[in-house]
Amino acid sequence: MEIELKYSIPTQEIADEIWVNRTFFTMEEEGSREELTFDARYFDTADCDLMDREMAYRVRKEGDHWVAALKWKGHTEGALHKRDEINVPVENGEPNPGVFCESKIGNTLIELVGEKQLQCVLETKFHRRRFRLDTGRGIFEVSIDRGEIITSVGSEPILEVEIELFSGETEELLELGTKLSETFGLESEEKSKYARGVELIEKNRY
Repeated sequence: MEIELKYSIPTQEIADEIWVNRTFFTMEEEGSREELTFDARYFDTADCDLMDREMAYRVRKEGDHWVAALKWKGHTEGALHKRDEINVPVENGEPNPGVFCESKIGNTLIELVGEKQLQCVLETKFHRRRFRLDTGRGIFEVSIDRGEIITSVGSEPILEVEIELFSGETEELLELGTKLSETFGLESEEKSKYARGVELIEKNRY
């Protein structure tokens, strides 16, 4: 299960301050800082079978590598996002539900799609700056994203920070999120990048 906090960042200057403020992140894991370019494509049928069942099928280029992800059973409470997720390394950005065949939910996806064609319904392109925190009780990844959500009916900017729980307790994740949001004046982001894209599409669907 993926568990993370999301906050919108009001300005690029604040995003840069989060990145350089070593005083706040005193528990940073040495050598964990990196910057990557992400290009994520979300696929669905023409009938929006996945969207209607609150499933998301993504193939994302992360630097030089491609990773397919299947997400479902999402739950959001303020900035806190929880959802079941499977990730599988793949060779390219083409959709292939068969890569998830070893899981029950993967076979549900395969049956749901059947003979229908999958098409890219939205795309997110963003630059990510990230590093890890090791508090002694848990390990967390902080990611600062800047880019764009792209759909056939419009686009939206991305400027947000995520704190993902790698190991430890959700309570400590929430403590970190509270300190981060209060220090830098951030607002909770209740929608994922995908959900924001779906909202754009839904407004023009009927």
